[in-house]
Amino acid sequence: MIEIKNLRKTYGANIVLNDIDLTFKPSKLIGLVGKNGAGKTTLFKCVSGLETYDGVIHLKPKESIHKIGYLPTNPYIMSRITGQEYLQLLCNARNKSLPKKGANIFNLPLDEYAENYSTGMLKKLALTGILLQGNAIFLLDEPFNGLDLESNIKVNLILEKLKAKNKTIIISSHILDSLFKICDEINLLVNGKIERFNQGDGYSKIEDVLADSNFKQNLDSIL
Repeated sequence: MIEIKNLRKTYGANIVLNDIDLTFKPSKLIGLVGKNGAGKTTLFKCVSGLETYDGVIHLKPKESIHKIGYLPTNPYIMSRITGQEYLQLLCNARNKSLPKKGANIFNLPLDEYAENYSTGMLKKLALTGILLQGNAIFLLDEPFNGLDLESNIKVNLILEKLKAKNKTIIISSHILDSLFKICDEINLLVNGKIERFNQGDGYSKIEDVLADSNFKQNLDSIL
Protein backbone atom coordinates (compact mmCIF):
# COMPACT_ATOMS: atom_id res chain seq x y z
CA MET A 1 0.00 0.00 0.00
CA ILE A 2 1.10 3.56 -0.71
CA GLU A 3 0.06 6.49 1.48
CA ILE A 4 0.85 9.97 0.19
CA LYS A 5 0.42 13.09 2.33
CA ASN A 6 0.99 16.72 1.33
CA LEU A 7 3.11 15.71 -1.67
CA ARG A 8 4.51 18.74 -3.38
CA LYS A 9 6.92 18.90 -6.30
CA THR A 10 8.10 22.02 -8.08
CA TYR A 11 10.51 22.77 -10.88
CA GLY A 12 11.47 26.37 -10.26
CA ALA A 13 8.24 28.38 -10.22
CA ASN A 14 6.31 25.55 -11.87
CA ILE A 15 4.17 23.62 -9.36
CA VAL A 16 3.71 20.11 -10.75
CA LEU A 17 2.26 18.32 -7.71
CA ASN A 18 0.40 20.56 -5.29
CA ASP A 19 -0.13 19.12 -1.78
CA ILE A 20 -1.52 15.79 -2.94
CA ASP A 21 -3.08 13.34 -0.48
CA LEU A 22 -3.63 9.81 -1.82
CA THR A 23 -3.85 6.21 -0.74
CA PHE A 24 -3.23 3.39 -3.22
CA LYS A 25 -4.44 0.05 -1.90
CA PRO A 26 -3.35 -3.40 -3.11
CA SER A 27 -5.56 -5.78 -5.10
CA LYS A 28 -6.83 -2.94 -7.27
CA LEU A 29 -6.02 -1.75 -10.77
CA ILE A 30 -5.57 1.99 -10.34
CA GLY A 31 -5.45 4.30 -13.34
CA LEU A 32 -3.66 7.64 -13.53
CA VAL A 33 -4.59 10.06 -16.32
CA GLY A 34 -3.85 13.64 -17.23
CA LYS A 35 -2.73 15.79 -20.10
CA ASN A 36 0.89 15.74 -21.28
CA GLY A 37 3.03 17.47 -18.68
CA ALA A 38 0.40 17.11 -15.95
CA GLY A 39 2.89 15.34 -13.67
CA LYS A 40 2.06 11.64 -14.00
CA THR A 41 5.64 10.57 -14.61
CA THR A 42 6.83 12.93 -11.88
CA LEU A 43 4.46 11.26 -9.42
CA PHE A 44 5.81 7.83 -10.38
CA LYS A 45 9.39 9.03 -9.95
CA CYS A 46 8.62 10.48 -6.52
CA VAL A 47 7.06 7.22 -5.33
CA SER A 48 9.94 5.15 -6.72
CA GLY A 49 12.56 7.39 -5.13
CA LEU A 50 13.94 8.82 -8.37
CA GLU A 51 12.86 12.40 -7.59
CA THR A 52 13.16 14.55 -4.49
CA TYR A 53 9.94 16.05 -3.12
CA ASP A 54 8.29 17.72 -0.17
CA GLY A 55 5.72 15.81 1.87
CA VAL A 56 5.44 12.19 2.94
CA ILE A 57 5.27 8.97 0.93
CA HIS A 58 4.75 6.00 3.22
CA LEU A 59 4.93 2.43 1.92
CA LYS A 60 3.42 -0.53 3.77
CA PRO A 61 5.16 -2.72 4.65
CA LYS A 62 8.34 -0.65 4.90
CA GLU A 63 10.27 -3.30 2.98
CA SER A 64 8.22 -2.37 -0.10
CA ILE A 65 10.72 0.42 -0.80
CA HIS A 66 12.99 -2.34 -2.10
CA LYS A 67 10.17 -4.00 -4.06
CA ILE A 68 9.02 -1.29 -6.45
CA GLY A 69 8.84 -2.24 -10.11
CA TYR A 70 8.87 0.94 -12.22
CA LEU A 71 8.24 0.68 -15.96
CA PRO A 72 9.13 3.99 -17.65
CA THR A 73 7.39 5.13 -20.82
CA ASN A 74 10.62 4.54 -22.76
CA PRO A 75 12.79 2.08 -20.83
CA TYR A 76 16.53 2.64 -21.19
CA ILE A 77 18.45 -0.58 -21.71
CA MET A 78 22.14 -0.62 -22.58
CA SER A 79 22.52 -1.36 -26.27
CA ARG A 80 25.26 -4.00 -25.93
CA ILE A 81 23.50 -6.20 -23.41
CA THR A 82 21.43 -9.18 -24.44
CA GLY A 83 17.86 -9.67 -23.32
CA GLN A 84 18.96 -12.65 -21.23
CA GLU A 85 21.70 -10.62 -19.53
CA TYR A 86 19.24 -7.83 -18.78
CA LEU A 87 16.78 -10.19 -17.09
CA GLN A 88 19.61 -11.75 -15.10
CA LEU A 89 20.76 -8.27 -14.03
CA LEU A 90 17.32 -7.37 -12.71
CA CYS A 91 16.96 -10.68 -10.90
CA ASN A 92 20.38 -10.23 -9.30
CA ALA A 93 19.29 -6.80 -8.02
CA ARG A 94 16.56 -8.53 -5.97
CA ASN A 95 18.58 -11.66 -5.09
CA LYS A 96 16.21 -13.68 -7.25
CA SER A 97 17.06 -16.67 -9.41
CA LEU A 98 16.21 -16.33 -13.08
CA PRO A 99 13.89 -19.24 -13.97
CA LYS A 100 15.32 -21.58 -16.57
CA LYS A 101 11.90 -22.08 -18.11
CA GLY A 102 8.86 -19.87 -18.57
CA ALA A 103 10.58 -16.52 -18.06
CA ASN A 104 10.30 -15.44 -21.70
CA ILE A 105 6.56 -14.74 -21.58
CA PHE A 106 6.66 -12.47 -24.67
CA ASN A 107 8.80 -14.84 -26.77
CA LEU A 108 11.58 -12.29 -27.18
CA PRO A 109 14.94 -13.07 -28.84
CA LEU A 110 16.80 -13.04 -25.53
CA ASP A 111 20.13 -14.00 -27.12
CA GLU A 112 20.17 -10.79 -29.17
CA TYR A 113 21.53 -7.40 -28.11
CA ALA A 114 19.03 -4.77 -26.96
CA GLU A 115 20.17 -2.53 -29.82
CA ASN A 116 18.32 -4.90 -32.16
CA TYR A 117 15.06 -4.59 -30.23
CA SER A 118 12.17 -2.40 -31.36
CA THR A 119 10.53 0.07 -28.99
CA GLY A 120 7.78 -2.43 -28.21
CA MET A 121 10.27 -5.24 -27.60
CA LEU A 122 12.26 -3.09 -25.17
CA LYS A 123 9.08 -2.35 -23.24
CA LYS A 124 8.18 -6.04 -23.08
CA LEU A 125 11.69 -6.91 -21.92
CA ALA A 126 11.58 -4.26 -19.19
CA LEU A 127 8.14 -5.42 -18.07
CA THR A 128 9.31 -9.03 -17.93
CA GLY A 129 12.25 -7.94 -15.79
CA ILE A 130 10.21 -6.23 -13.09
CA LEU A 131 7.78 -9.17 -13.03
CA LEU A 132 10.62 -11.62 -12.38
CA GLN A 133 11.85 -9.49 -9.47
CA GLY A 134 8.84 -10.38 -7.34
CA ASN A 135 7.96 -6.75 -6.62
CA ALA A 136 5.09 -5.71 -4.36
CA ILE A 137 4.37 -2.39 -6.09
CA PHE A 138 4.13 -1.80 -9.84
CA LEU A 139 4.24 1.68 -11.38
CA LEU A 140 3.51 1.27 -15.08
CA ASP A 141 3.94 4.41 -17.19
CA GLU A 142 2.16 3.96 -20.54
CA PRO A 143 2.51 0.15 -20.60
CA PHE A 144 0.34 -0.22 -23.72
CA ASN A 145 2.28 2.22 -25.92
CA GLY A 146 4.21 0.64 -28.78
CA LEU A 147 2.64 -2.79 -28.29
CA ASP A 148 0.76 -4.82 -30.87
CA LEU A 149 -2.72 -6.21 -30.27
CA GLU A 150 -1.52 -9.59 -28.99
CA SER A 151 0.89 -7.97 -26.54
CA ASN A 152 -1.81 -5.61 -25.28
CA ILE A 153 -3.99 -8.62 -24.50
CA LYS A 154 -1.08 -10.24 -22.66
CA VAL A 155 -0.48 -7.08 -20.62
CA ASN A 156 -4.13 -7.07 -19.56
CA LEU A 157 -3.77 -10.69 -18.42
CA ILE A 158 -0.62 -9.74 -16.49
CA LEU A 159 -2.47 -6.91 -14.74
CA GLU A 160 -5.32 -9.19 -13.70
CA LYS A 161 -2.79 -11.71 -12.35
CA LEU A 162 -0.98 -9.03 -10.33
CA LYS A 163 -4.30 -7.85 -8.92
CA ALA A 164 -5.18 -11.40 -7.87
CA LYS A 165 -1.80 -11.69 -6.13
CA ASN A 166 -2.53 -8.67 -3.91
CA LYS A 167 -0.06 -6.33 -5.60
CA THR A 168 -0.36 -2.54 -5.68
CA ILE A 169 -0.67 -1.53 -9.34
CA ILE A 170 -0.84 1.99 -10.77
CA ILE A 171 -1.15 2.44 -14.53
CA SER A 172 -0.68 5.63 -16.50
CA SER A 173 -2.06 5.67 -20.02
CA HIS A 174 -3.42 7.94 -22.75
CA ILE A 175 -5.54 5.05 -24.00
CA LEU A 176 -8.61 5.87 -21.94
CA ASP A 177 -10.77 3.03 -23.27
CA SER A 178 -8.27 0.49 -21.95
CA LEU A 179 -8.20 2.09 -18.51
CA PHE A 180 -11.98 2.45 -18.37
CA LYS A 181 -12.37 -1.28 -19.01
CA ILE A 182 -9.82 -2.65 -16.56
CA CYS A 183 -9.38 -0.13 -13.73
CA ASP A 184 -11.21 -0.23 -10.40
CA GLU A 185 -10.58 3.48 -10.00
CA ILE A 186 -9.02 6.29 -11.99
CA ASN A 187 -7.16 9.32 -10.62
CA LEU A 188 -7.27 12.45 -12.74
CA LEU A 189 -4.27 14.76 -12.34
CA VAL A 190 -5.08 18.36 -13.26
CA ASN A 191 -3.25 21.53 -12.19
CA GLY A 192 -1.23 19.60 -9.63
CA LYS A 193 -4.30 18.16 -7.90
CA ILE A 194 -5.90 14.71 -7.94
CA GLU A 195 -9.56 13.87 -8.38
CA ARG A 196 -10.52 10.24 -7.84
CA PHE A 197 -13.22 8.38 -9.77
CA ASN A 198 -14.48 4.90 -8.91
CA GLN A 199 -15.68 2.57 -11.62
CA GLY A 200 -19.31 2.97 -10.59
CA ASP A 201 -19.15 6.76 -10.89
CA GLY A 202 -18.85 6.73 -14.66
CA TYR A 203 -15.84 8.22 -16.38
CA SER A 204 -17.52 10.75 -18.70
CA LYS A 205 -16.32 13.67 -16.57
CA ILE A 206 -12.72 12.61 -17.15
CA GLU A 207 -13.21 12.92 -20.90
CA ASP A 208 -14.87 16.31 -20.43
CA VAL A 209 -11.91 17.60 -18.42
CA LEU A 210 -9.28 16.24 -20.79
CA ALA A 211 -11.06 17.30 -23.98
CA ASP A 212 -10.41 20.83 -25.20
CA SER A 213 -13.64 22.86 -25.14
CA ASN A 214 -12.41 24.86 -28.14
CA PHE A 215 -11.95 21.61 -30.02
CA LYS A 216 -15.58 20.65 -29.38
CA GLN A 217 -16.79 24.04 -30.57
CA ASN A 218 -14.65 23.85 -33.70
CA LEU A 219 -15.84 20.32 -34.34
CA ASP A 220 -19.45 21.45 -34.12
CA SER A 221 -18.71 24.17 -36.66
CA ILE A 222 -17.37 21.79 -39.31
CA LEU A 223 -19.57 18.72 -38.81
